Amino acid sequence: MNLELSEEQAAVRRLAEDFVAGEIAPNVVEWDRREEVDRGIVKKLGEVGFLGLTIDEEYGGSGGDHLAYCLVTEELGRGDSSVRGIVSVSLGLVAKTVQSYGTEEQKREWLPRLTAGEALGCFGLTEPGTGSDAGSLTTRAVRDGGSDGDWVINGSKMFITNGTWADVVLLFARSTDAPGHKGVSAFLVPTDTPGLTRRTVHGKLGLRGQATAELVLEDVRVPASAMLGPEGKGFSIAMAALAKGRMSVAAGCVGIAQAALDAAVGYAAEREQFGKPIASYQLVQELISDISVDVDAARLLTWRVADLIDRGEDFATASSKAKLFASEAAVRCANNALQVFGGYGYIDEYPVGKLLRDARVMTLYEGTSQIQKLIIGRALTGVSAF
Repeated sequence: MNLELSEEQAAVRRLAEDFVAGEIAPNVVEWDRREEVDRGIVKKLGEVGFLGLTIDEEYGGSGGDHLAYCLVTEELGRGDSSVRGIVSVSLGLVAKTVQSYGTEEQKREWLPRLTAGEALGCFGLTEPGTGSDAGSLTTRAVRDGGSDGDWVINGSKMFITNGTWADVVLLFARSTDAPGHKGVSAFLVPTDTPGLTRRTVHGKLGLRGQATAELVLEDVRVPASAMLGPEGKGFSIAMAALAKGRMSVAAGCVGIAQAALDAAVGYAAEREQFGKPIASYQLVQELISDISVDVDAARLLTWRVADLIDRGEDFATASSKAKLFASEAAVRCANNALQVFGGYGYIDEYPVGKLLRDARVMTLYEGTSQIQKLIIGRALTGVSAF
């Protein structure tokens, strides 16, 4: 096994490092305090090619493999997880899914705009009453005018990343009376469709700069051509998207953990107590070494997922393992880094408080840690958890 990056992958990582240093790092504190990332970052992400990674060049994508995608999302997570989420959702959950399941018309309509940063996508699965139990969603799509007629959609979605910025929603709704997940279908719904309203969710603990929204759909009418994939297959499409999406979340968590390590090592070297740098004290070294081990383990688990995807092998269980470990590790790493900083870690002039706040949600979205354990356990035992 060769873990050395190719020249192309190394170049992509350097590009991401430079982008973070120039476009993100100088603005992190301001964006967090005002609870809004500068929307101009979307176009810049498109121009540098980050919104087109792994998408075919014929649709405007920048190609590349999934390890390169992980390297970029790690660096973005290292800089600001609110920006990383823009890419993870619009590219990772929406554009990749359109490429995998869309008609040629749907690909031509959406992928060039999404990859260029001229449009943004959001993933409309979670509802106010259905989070982990996604198969029980209540948003309803009803035919109007026979088998070839429009669909009329009613319902609501909650905690939708990119929700107030997005130009298209990859929306999941119940389209038949079949029980559970069997009745769910997927639709591509432009956000300017009459009847679709959006409300920003404020006051979040972390990812404060990210555009998180509640979506309400009241008699939203879309043509039959808006359906993505076969009718009744929406749940499997969502789960396939999330299986890859968990790799992206894991990579972002590696970025958080790496940022925590960088901050802790730097601060410990310059902060003096009892006449010498605190880096010389064994208990501080223990905190830093624990962070370092978590970073390496999370990164290797994440890279394994990318390798499995690129080799065309089954990756879903490995993705759940990576997401589970990396998200929990990010919380531990940020918490240990805060301990190294002491009281200064508790104010936002220093980075570790934000890292901890941003890390905490990673154990919740795109499948909680408990759901990941159920997925892993089911794969190992062959016994269904649902």
